[in-house]
Amino acid sequence: MAAFWPTADADPSSTGPMVEFARIWRDMPKIVFSRTLERADWNTTVVRDVTVEEIMALKAQPGGDLALGGADLAAAFMRHDLIDEYRLYIHPILIGQGKPLFQVSDAKISLRLTETRTFGNGVVLLRYQRTEASPPE
Repeated sequence: MAAFWPTADADPSSTGPMVEFARIWRDMPKIVFSRTLERADWNTTVVRDVTVEEIMALKAQPGGDLALGGADLAAAFMRHDLIDEYRLYIHPILIGQGKPLFQVSDAKISLRLTETRTFGNGVVLLRYQRTEASPPE
């Protein structure tokens, strides 16, 4: 991210949406969860562990949604019952291997589809909200 987005809006090969996102990305506060990274630039805070109290304090702040990515981070947020909404982006590519997004669990989380969107490149967004407050096991 930091190798591309800080200057993507100055790159003549960047598309309009890329230029717009680069400007948003640069100014937006970011939190990186890492146990090895010592520091990060571009309005970024490095955090070592997912702490329920800290995440709840972030969620209570005004300013919009918190978004996260990555299977391991999503699993940690799921374990702590910190996810209110799931946004799944389906890309039209079959890879056949990789890390599963959802780890094996006996938990059942009921979801309600709230939005679908198809982008021009074939990517489909499926947005789900939780329908019950019971925490995953």
